[in-house]
Amino acid sequence: MRTFILLAAVCLAFAGCGGDDEESGAGGASTPSPAAESTPEASGGGGGQELALAAAADGSLAFDETELTAPAGPVTIDLDNPASTPHAVEIEGNGVEEASETVSASKTSVSADLKPGTYEFYCPVGNHRDQGMEGTLTVK
Repeated sequence: MRTFILLAAVCLAFAGCGGDDEESGAGGASTPSPAAESTPEASGGGGGQELALAAAADGSLAFDETELTAPAGPVTIDLDNPASTPHAVEIEGNGVEEASETVSASKTSVSADLKPGTYEFYCPVGNHRDQGMEGTLTVK
């Protein structure tokens, strides 16, 4: 019986170590996830184009730009929304449909790998697009 208890304790110890390794692996998986997130940011910053866009500070339904231009490749639209009115930005066209998070009095961004062509960007919140929060993104 004593041997059985000792064997059970050793098995539990190894199982616990295996669980810790798996948790470390999961932590390792978490580490690559942010690295994976920073890799697109790095490629977006290195070979890509970042475009600044702002919503109206007074909360009206308008962007400060209605025409944006970028070279083909990774493109990020950084939206500054200083108002308490919630806004987001979405890129759509040529098989691409990517949207940012909706924010109030904050900043957000949306990124996509874009081929040459014409895309639309707009605020997908409520009827904001219908009220004029839209524009054209030309990728060359």
